[in-house]
Amino acid sequence: MQYRPLGRTGLKISEIGFGAWGIGGGWGATDDAEAKRALHRFLDLGGTFIDTAYGYGDGHSEALIGQMLRERKAAGTAQGIVVATKAPPKTMQWPLLPHLSVKETFPVEWVVACAERSLKNLGVETLDLLQLHAWTDAYNEQLDWYEAMVKLREQGKLQFFGVSINDYVPESGVRLAQSGRIDAIQVIYNVFEQTPEQDLFPAAQDHGVGILARVPFEEGALTGTLRPGAQFHPDDWRGAYFTPERLAEIDRRVRALEQHLDPETPNLPLLALRFCLHHPAVSSVLPGMRSIQNVEANIQAPDVRLRAETVAALRSHEWRHGWSYPWAVSE
Repeated sequence: MQYRPLGRTGLKISEIGFGAWGIGGGWGATDDAEAKRALHRFLDLGGTFIDTAYGYGDGHSEALIGQMLRERKAAGTAQGIVVATKAPPKTMQWPLLPHLSVKETFPVEWVVACAERSLKNLGVETLDLLQLHAWTDAYNEQLDWYEAMVKLREQGKLQFFGVSINDYVPESGVRLAQSGRIDAIQVIYNVFEQTPEQDLFPAAQDHGVGILARVPFEEGALTGTLRPGAQFHPDDWRGAYFTPERLAEIDRRVRALEQHLDPETPNLPLLALRFCLHHPAVSSVLPGMRSIQNVEANIQAPDVRLRAETVAALRSHEWRHGWSYPWAVSE
């Protein structure tokens, strides 16, 4: 494993983070025992950064991580672990719509209550990183959320804070990065979605803001396993997302990526993760993991850096598909 600074925080975190949405539910059959084994294996192999949220199973993901942390503490192996979580908007709807006032989504008392709830779920006295689980550019002027974060930090209930910005709108994080108010920004970034490199990443680098790259596999599309006719578990939200037409288009585009595989990077998941890691603005990449098998496959990504010519060739595969998620709300 390799480690990178999380912006200006002074923390160094593992280049591969444990994306903990899946262990909270919503991605098919769940196995809490295997989820905890996967978390332990991740840490044993050198991983240090775990990203969760209250919204991942109404606190279930946080609770599993809390159980794991207690087990590590009892064994004396909890040193160096950094856990990030997220406060959902009060509306509990995504994406966050620009016309909604911060008093409807992230009022002071709501953010404080969310932090208290996450502290309890995780069983810790201080949150390493608390993120807003949605964002709109207008909140650069509506600072209730910031007041709450500062209050929590002064009380010793959180160390650092950040924002997970809305899906596929990295431009909405540029002024936020420039503001100096936050320590980290989480954003969708992958072979298909390269837009964050244009404006967001330079702003983050200039202002010491850590970048957490989520959805590196494009919801599984970039693993090469989603072929036409793919069937999904009834509890997997992707069954409504990956229509037959979308699966056909994914298959065509993903097969074209196979030409960039080689003995050092022999499969598509490693290619996807290593693409994300090539950019110096990225502090950690967050593939979703639910099993030891997932962990042992993804943890290999930092072992090899993509050659410059491979990165250049992957530029031609950028694809802003503009698909909406099943849970997306509209104006």
